[in-house]
Amino acid sequence: MSATQFGTYTAKLVDGPLEGKTISTEFSPGGEAQPRIEIPTDSPSKHYLYIRGSGIEFGEGPEATRRPSAVEYRFVQAVFA
Repeated sequence: MSATQFGTYTAKLVDGPLEGKTISTEFSPGGEAQPRIEIPTDSPSKHYLYIRGSGIEFGEGPEATRRPSAVEYRFVQAVFA
């Protein structure tokens, strides 16, 4: 089963180098928002690490009560390989 079969939500990046940006990301196989996301940069040896914050938004419709439509993420660090 591929990750996209679990659905997607919007990750809102609320601080750090990508502050104000949003990206689409997949739910975990358990149907939860990812606890952390790693975002690649233009450099193959660098990525940004963000962790889930407290802000969660729910949309309308049948999925609204079970899965968030958007989740806040906070910057932790730039990781260099």
